[in-house]
Amino acid sequence: MKSNGQNAHHNNVGEGSAPSKVGKLNSAGSYPMNEGDGPTSYSNNSHYQGEGVNAAKQLIAEVIAGNVCVEQLSSLRTYHVADLGCSVGPNTFAAVENIIGAVEHKLLNVGSASNVLDIQVSFNDHTSNDFNTLFASLPTKGRRYLAAGVPGSFHGRLFPKASLHFVHSSYALHWLSQVPNEVKDENSAAWNKGKILHVAAKPEVEEAYSVQFTKDMDMFLLARAEEVAVGGFMVLIFPYTRGSVYVEQALFYRLFHVLELALNDMATTGRLDKVKVNAFNLPVYIPYAQEIQKLVQRNGSFSIEKMQPLTFGTKGFTSRLDARQCSLIVRAPTEGIVRKYLGSENIDETFERYVEIAKDNSNYIAQGAAFTEDLFVLLKRKG
Repeated sequence: MKSNGQNAHHNNVGEGSAPSKVGKLNSAGSYPMNEGDGPTSYSNNSHYQGEGVNAAKQLIAEVIAGNVCVEQLSSLRTYHVADLGCSVGPNTFAAVENIIGAVEHKLLNVGSASNVLDIQVSFNDHTSNDFNTLFASLPTKGRRYLAAGVPGSFHGRLFPKASLHFVHSSYALHWLSQVPNEVKDENSAAWNKGKILHVAAKPEVEEAYSVQFTKDMDMFLLARAEEVAVGGFMVLIFPYTRGSVYVEQALFYRLFHVLELALNDMATTGRLDKVKVNAFNLPVYIPYAQEIQKLVQRNGSFSIEKMQPLTFGTKGFTSRLDARQCSLIVRAPTEGIVRKYLGSENIDETFERYVEIAKDNSNYIAQGAAFTEDLFVLLKRKG
């Protein structure tokens, strides 16, 4: 591809301590998913996340059928569900329907009239989230719950004490409140020059990201410990890793690695500021399951009822993807932060460069499907 007289340079890749008090985080960033319902919107390009939500449906049904107390349900006038990091797409509605359907099924099985119980659903995301699109697309026909928007970071308090009965959050908690300062500092041992993630980076980079993830999860768990009623549940879905080699093979990482290659191409050809690209990192961390387990246990307010890999049909999903679809899947969640730090002038050209590199490395992307696995975590609020 040629653009303004510059030839694209293609890259080919190989085959194959106690928690602090709840409060506001300094330097927290807010980078909402692409708004609206256009061709680059998150609502039209969150298929991967949708596959994960669908895969969790049966697990959520089993959780509610086997663990939610009928006596507790019968004593309530309102059952309060919250989806944290809801964004704007259809996935949040699907997740909510999965939870409500399971609750109603539980009530029907014991002969209780489900229409006696009001269900309140709170959709939460940053204040900069496109709540207009979210609520414009809210199901109307057959909707069996009351809906409310709750803007704000889930790394702090959002709800009254003991007011939540079921919390859901999928593909949100791996987004950090900020990029670790060390990885942007060329004088630091954790300087992550030319890379945008901690994956396949120096140990110091991974450590810096892990420390930031720990801080964020401490804040998240402290806030939820106050908000979730005794006996209430949280379902959390993460991309995760079993080890460095494993994560480098995963589809999630490979899609984002192509963006890294595209940004460096743009810097090499002078289309983006090389200094800015060298210092650019995404606030994304792919945790180990052991990290999550340790943080939950340290918090002490929740028991881990289930923690297991969430597998779904990414092979079929990947076979339907072409290079442009891959670029849209990555553009939808990252365009905001790319614009903020690298500028808007060449944003379309940057993602066209992504398309070209993805075409050249189609096997590399497709092979990631065989190694894709997310983590399903079920937590219960202790008494």
